[in-house]
Amino acid sequence: MDKEFLENRLNVNRRQFLGKLSLGIGSVALGSLMVPDLFSKGDSMAAGLPLGLPHFAPKAKRVIYLFQNGAPSQLESFDFKPKLREMHGQDLPESVRQGQRLTGMTSGQDRFPLVGSKFDFQQYGNSGAWVSELFPHTAKVVDDICFIKTMHTEAINHDPALTFMQTGAQQGNRPSMGAWMSYGLGSENQNLPSFCVLLSRGPGNGQGVYSKLWTNGFLDSIHQGVQFSNSEDPVLYLGNPAGRDKASRRRMLDKLSELNSQNYASFGDPEINTKIKQYEMAYRMQTAVPELTDLSQEPEHIVRMYGPDCLAPGSYAANCLLARKLSEAGVRFVQLYHQGWDQHGNLVGEMAQQAQEVDRPTAALLTDLKQRGLLDETLVIWGGEFGRTNYCQGNLGKDNYGRDHHPRCYTIWMAGGGVKPGITYGQTDEFGYNIVENPVHVNDFHATILHLMGLDHEKLTYKHLGRRYRLTDVAGKVVKGVIA
Repeated sequence: MDKEFLENRLNVNRRQFLGKLSLGIGSVALGSLMVPDLFSKGDSMAAGLPLGLPHFAPKAKRVIYLFQNGAPSQLESFDFKPKLREMHGQDLPESVRQGQRLTGMTSGQDRFPLVGSKFDFQQYGNSGAWVSELFPHTAKVVDDICFIKTMHTEAINHDPALTFMQTGAQQGNRPSMGAWMSYGLGSENQNLPSFCVLLSRGPGNGQGVYSKLWTNGFLDSIHQGVQFSNSEDPVLYLGNPAGRDKASRRRMLDKLSELNSQNYASFGDPEINTKIKQYEMAYRMQTAVPELTDLSQEPEHIVRMYGPDCLAPGSYAANCLLARKLSEAGVRFVQLYHQGWDQHGNLVGEMAQQAQEVDRPTAALLTDLKQRGLLDETLVIWGGEFGRTNYCQGNLGKDNYGRDHHPRCYTIWMAGGGVKPGITYGQTDEFGYNIVENPVHVNDFHATILHLMGLDHEKLTYKHLGRRYRLTDVAGKVVKGVIA
């Protein structure tokens, strides 16, 4: 290469040097503002990218997952099957059942009598979506909703099915979906956790929920879900001990941080740094959480929208409103569990009560987010861990039937956050038993949610015990048909 050319290229005067340097510093400053963890040490790398940086442009910034624990019947909610009414009491044809595995609750039945829904359905909105009379408020917002009628899973009992939906594996000790989001994207608000958990229980037959559903698994514990309670202290042990004020708490944390830092220098255990972060987060949350969880100051029109139950701490309505506030404040993943959907008997009475409790607040949440301009960037999910059989479990009485577990097909819905509004994706057969077109597996569901958040499910990995793990394990494909 010509010597004179090289000298000219390297001959940078003071003004040029400072000008280029200022651009570099500006880029660094902008990066640190957009991605607070960009230059942090420790385990802040997801698939080679800094924590908080997506793989590609996201369509959603945050998720609110309204999990209906116990598995609501798709046949009494959003998957209308008039054929079941026509054949009410007749046996399910073996050609339809195809020898499917049964639970212990119906494996001893001599017959599998079909049972049509007691509840009427109508079509609503420009989309013409079928909705049961149990969900009149949801019916008003169907044009914002994408119904997926062909979810399916291998799990046939509650515990493995619930764990599968939440963690991508039927066994325990795997990171939950919210923990993976926290690991991959971090938080938008440094004063709040990136993953919050809210619990409520309805009047119906319930299945338990437990901390393994929002666990961090083998990820750092900073990524585990923070459970909010309905007591005076929404987050336990967050307040100052008796006789301590904020200044003394600050001094104590500073000294504790020094000791932990010395401990980390000696042993190098990354959980020590995680502990320091958790203490600091708790200190910042002392100011942020009480204001967020005080629903008494909500304006009257918001209370009317969600219903009077929204002022009762721990109710589904209150948790829907709190989910909106947490999401608006920058919490990346809000997981709401509502128990009471396990209707093996007395389905008509119990499901009617459950639906009445969740229908209005759920629709209000969508409306509230939309009015605030947040729905486009917030992915809302509604659904359970599997579906319900088209045949009766136990008593075939018209008003007293029950339905067993059905993993082959069930309905969930999503709204906002980059999904197509006002569509129905997938189709089940006329018996509501098998999938006819566009199946969506649990792994596909997870891959699609990550994609909407700007994450490639094959790249969001974590090495543990010599193997790279991911939420979708070794399967899953993005369901492009539901993405706007």
